[in-house]
Amino acid sequence: MDPVRFETHPDRYKHWKLAVDGDRARLVMQVDPEHPMKPGYELKLNSYDLSVDIELADATQRIRFEHPEVRVVTITSETDRCFCSGANIYMLGMSTHSFKVNFCKYTNETRLFIEDASRNSGLRFLAACNGATAGGGYELALACDDIVLVDDGSSTVSFPETPLLAVLPGTGGLTRLVDKRNVRRDRADVFCTLAEGMRGKRSIEWGLVDAIYPKSKFQEGVKERADALAAQVADVVRGPAVTLAPLKPSFEDNAYRYKYVTLEVDRAARTGVLTVSAPSEAPPSDAKAMVAQGSDLWSLRCFRELHDALLQLRFNEPEIGMITVRTTGKAEHVLAADKALLANQDNGFLREVKLLQARVLRCYDLTARSFFAVAEQDSCFAGILLELALGADRFYMLEDDDEEVGLWTSEANAGAYLSSNGLSRMQLHFFHTPEMIDKALSRGREGMIPSVEADSFGLPTIVADEIDFEDELRIAIEERASLSPDALTGMEASLRFPGPETMETKIFARLSAWQNWIFTRPNATGAQGALTLYGQPERAHFDYKRT
Repeated sequence: MDPVRFETHPDRYKHWKLAVDGDRARLVMQVDPEHPMKPGYELKLNSYDLSVDIELADATQRIRFEHPEVRVVTITSETDRCFCSGANIYMLGMSTHSFKVNFCKYTNETRLFIEDASRNSGLRFLAACNGATAGGGYELALACDDIVLVDDGSSTVSFPETPLLAVLPGTGGLTRLVDKRNVRRDRADVFCTLAEGMRGKRSIEWGLVDAIYPKSKFQEGVKERADALAAQVADVVRGPAVTLAPLKPSFEDNAYRYKYVTLEVDRAARTGVLTVSAPSEAPPSDAKAMVAQGSDLWSLRCFRELHDALLQLRFNEPEIGMITVRTTGKAEHVLAADKALLANQDNGFLREVKLLQARVLRCYDLTARSFFAVAEQDSCFAGILLELALGADRFYMLEDDDEEVGLWTSEANAGAYLSSNGLSRMQLHFFHTPEMIDKALSRGREGMIPSVEADSFGLPTIVADEIDFEDELRIAIEERASLSPDALTGMEASLRFPGPETMETKIFARLSAWQNWIFTRPNATGAQGALTLYGQPERAHFDYKRT
């Protein structure tokens, strides 16, 4: 399979149409069955694969940056009697296990980006389900603020995965059903075992949708719901509009190179190096000058690049499991960028930049790879780049008597960028010793914290001198790369989020457990499994022993 590429543009969409009219936008799904991500299946009945979701993620992001005037986004379909039939089953059946799980993860992150826009950007999303809404199609609807279903006697919402495929709604469906829509758990149990789903009045009574309209009044009803949502939207500062220019990375045999981010891979050793660079010069400090830089603003471009690099790692480098995270450049430039961005959050564009940074950092947290941050000479783990070290599984620092190796804190580390469970990475790091947070932040305001002093605050995992550092790091990397990736994925997912659970952490923890386990069970993907035999005359054969 050719490498997956994640950048696109509305001019190149195959499956969606984006139209903006004043403060309203319409995202219309019309999946082209002739343009799947790879050959071997057709995208019938508005079923989707990764290519469809890449376009949806792009459209959602462009609305936020390029059309800040929008207050309501209506998501609907042009396919007769079908809103969306969910993830394409034949695509899932022929995909590798790692692709299936990363596909579910990417799809769910796209849903979370929609919910983030609703929560923070003065947007509301309306799912206008003008036909059958099944599986991942209903999960997309659940990500919206309001769900309208056509009442035509046949259209239903459904989660048919368990009865038909022996798997589960993989992108947060079950969690959103009970945690977001507040569907009673016994009713959710019934709903999730009905392959045919629910329609009409019962779908409203059970909280599965918000309104139903007969086909003759559907468009009128959708407009009424959109008007009501527009009236509820928070009056946030909007814009100015900024066009998201293409990143134009260079893809080489063993490296992905961007302006500020480089991902180098050693496939024989199953390791990689992710390097993030500081801006080459101090960024402007006033909002007008920052806006003038547009999508070239370091705080925006660097994190768009980081996100793309993480996606390349997930989908195109499945055997690269151990990543060292390094930084380079002048720390003062990063700290200046943090200060300017956080001081100008009354500007709509700069608010969106900060929100994008936060989303990318959460994607970093949720990437199933071992991350070891490494600070040596010329490193600049400062401010928002320190978040990469705090979010890593381990943080190694070189001890040097000249105090040239250290780290820098900024307001970016004081709660500006929350993880999936609502805590800052500093709070996660010092979960059992919260008194150390203020001490570290206070000391950081005085300037660089050298490695030995940083160790006294408990910030790095390991500090080693020049004699031992290279060997200790090399052995740690080789050891990590030799361990079971399945066990590491479960271990890392369990350790990265101490503290409270949220809907988001539940979704990803369950995805890691459910999908990594259920997708490999014979009842689903064995030779006689339900997913394998879907669409064929043979019935699935189940091993009925409970584990």
